[in-house]
Amino acid sequence: MDSMNWPVVYPEIWLLVLACAVLLVDLWSRDAERRPTFWLTQAAIAGFALLHAMRFAEGDTAYGMGGMVVVDPMGHLLAAFAGLAVMVTLAYARPTLASRDMLKGEFYLLALFVLLGISVMCSANHFLVVYLGLELMSLSLYALVALRRDHAVATEAAMKYFVLGALASGFLLYGLSMMYGATGTLEIPRVFEAIAAGGINREVLVLGIVFVVAGLAFKLGAAPFHMWVPDVYQGAPTAVTLLIGGAPKFAAFAITIRLLVEGMLGLAVDWQQMFVVLAVASLAIGNVAAIAQSNLKRMLAYSTIAQMGFVVLGLSAGVVSGNTLSAGNAYSSALFYIVAYVLTTLGTFGLIMVLSRQGFESEHIADLAGLARRSPWIAGVMTVFMFSLAGVPPMVGFFAKLSVIQALVTTNVAGYIVLAIVAVLFSLVGAFYYLRVVKVMWFDEPVQTAPVLHTQGVGALLAANGAAVLLFGLFSGGLMALCRDAIVRTLAG
Repeated sequence: MDSMNWPVVYPEIWLLVLACAVLLVDLWSRDAERRPTFWLTQAAIAGFALLHAMRFAEGDTAYGMGGMVVVDPMGHLLAAFAGLAVMVTLAYARPTLASRDMLKGEFYLLALFVLLGISVMCSANHFLVVYLGLELMSLSLYALVALRRDHAVATEAAMKYFVLGALASGFLLYGLSMMYGATGTLEIPRVFEAIAAGGINREVLVLGIVFVVAGLAFKLGAAPFHMWVPDVYQGAPTAVTLLIGGAPKFAAFAITIRLLVEGMLGLAVDWQQMFVVLAVASLAIGNVAAIAQSNLKRMLAYSTIAQMGFVVLGLSAGVVSGNTLSAGNAYSSALFYIVAYVLTTLGTFGLIMVLSRQGFESEHIADLAGLARRSPWIAGVMTVFMFSLAGVPPMVGFFAKLSVIQALVTTNVAGYIVLAIVAVLFSLVGAFYYLRVVKVMWFDEPVQTAPVLHTQGVGALLAANGAAVLLFGLFSGGLMALCRDAIVRTLAG
């Protein structure tokens, strides 16, 4: 029983127990606004994030569940960030859900299970645990997209997400099964040892990696496995779009590091080449396709594809000429980029929900026309978010892009320097559609005349979100150091 080491999964046990409590409380609650359910859910997530933050501060690495689970600094940091992202998502979503008759206990319960799946993936040390966490998160998200059953577009988006998600999960599972066949183990550290020892069928391993990378690229939303992103982002209720576009990105990063870096670093020369192709395709397709979009959510979906191109670029530069000297710098830059992207995305979709009202979804770029005259401070906050996504200094998005480019350039390899130049050029293309939103808000004539109404709590959260994007840009050193510390201690452990 000692091998179980239950304390390593205390945060997950806490979350599961509180999810059951949320279910029971919501069942007996008579409050139409679901206040007890909301606050108990927020308390559950806050406790979960606090437990992971405390364990991160301790800085140790421990194993549990017979070696199937590992808790280390990277896992704790990603789980804590995911918890905070879900808390902010629920706070933004509550008024919107209430105005569309979607304020039901199912939303909060499924959000908790999404977070539980994310946490399981962040601490996975075994192929089966990776897949268990992935399916727990994915199935919950499929149900959330279809939560608005009377909405044809949302139902269509849920069907597309389910079918394509099942296909991607199948790719990943098939790739993992080939890895198991070639190495004889399902434990990620044993896979690493088997590859290092040699004497295995390299062709089978490389073919398995192709399927694994395809599955991971789908979860990240990288081209050419991006086809679900625009349709789901546009069709899902905005609250669910935010849940999909925020915290799950931490889980996708976690399993990418677990499977490819901790398990298959010996084959980095193979999967890094695939990542380079994915990155360039994502930057090209995401930025070019976003220019033609008039729907704001769809534009942000293609923007996400382009942003993930930068993350994949960072992950592709860990092993250079057979050595891992640049691994800490490359992977920490990718982690910092994920954190900066999620922070900005939370505010962007949160602001879309603030601008929406009963019977009207503020989903088109034209709906923002003249926003500066209706609410100058909301237009100012949106401008901060757009500048951050475009990579305009001093926003956090600029330093995120800079960190990835720096990681590429410091390899002193001509190919990576060319990739850095390509990334900068596509960022200039991307700046067009972000700045177009700013132009529409500040210089176009207003189309909507209704006042922008929001609760004080959501307004304060939006202001804090915008301030965080600016301050983490002005003082980015601390967050960068935190990400680097988590990656270096995890890889060293």
